[in-house]
Amino acid sequence: MNTKETLREFEETVNGYIQELEGFSLEQLLWKPAEEAWSLGQMHMHLIRSAQFMHLRNVALCLSPGAETEGSPAGKSEQGEALFRAGSFPPERIQVPPSPQYTPPQPESKEQIVDGLRDTVRRMAEIESAVAAAFDPNKDKTLALVQNTVIHPRLGGLNALEWFQLIEMHYRHHLLQKKRLDDAWREAYV
Repeated sequence: MNTKETLREFEETVNGYIQELEGFSLEQLLWKPAEEAWSLGQMHMHLIRSAQFMHLRNVALCLSPGAETEGSPAGKSEQGEALFRAGSFPPERIQVPPSPQYTPPQPESKEQIVDGLRDTVRRMAEIESAVAAAFDPNKDKTLALVQNTVIHPRLGGLNALEWFQLIEMHYRHHLLQKKRLDDAWREAYV
């Protein structure tokens, strides 16, 4: 998938998230089905924060010639190779133990979520042309930037294009969590 197609699919997924937010009350966004579980609002905050503070930062790092990237000489891990071959995360729950560093905060409002999602789309659109240009097979600098990687904790060394694509895959993957939370709310309150 090229960068324009990745961006188009990302925008489509985010627009779906935003449209569905219209039907949720703040109470529903803050509700957690269990003490250790995330709320729907926390899931949205996770998507926004991971894209803005990790994924997009790493895209920019990989695009910076001479940047101090934390590349992996071995490249992607087996899990990373499988993910990019499939073009998506496997339809499995990924659980990380709660921690102050990883557990997202509850949102302050629905508007905070919508603004964060829209800002992420804006930032993706801004960097898309730089990613496309860096990976243009007709340019000499492509090989150097393909080799600029930043390590993902599970997926290994990813280059700018892979970090960019990962954002779209990550948002799409969380649609499964969103459905679980929607279903749990309906079971509890409808």
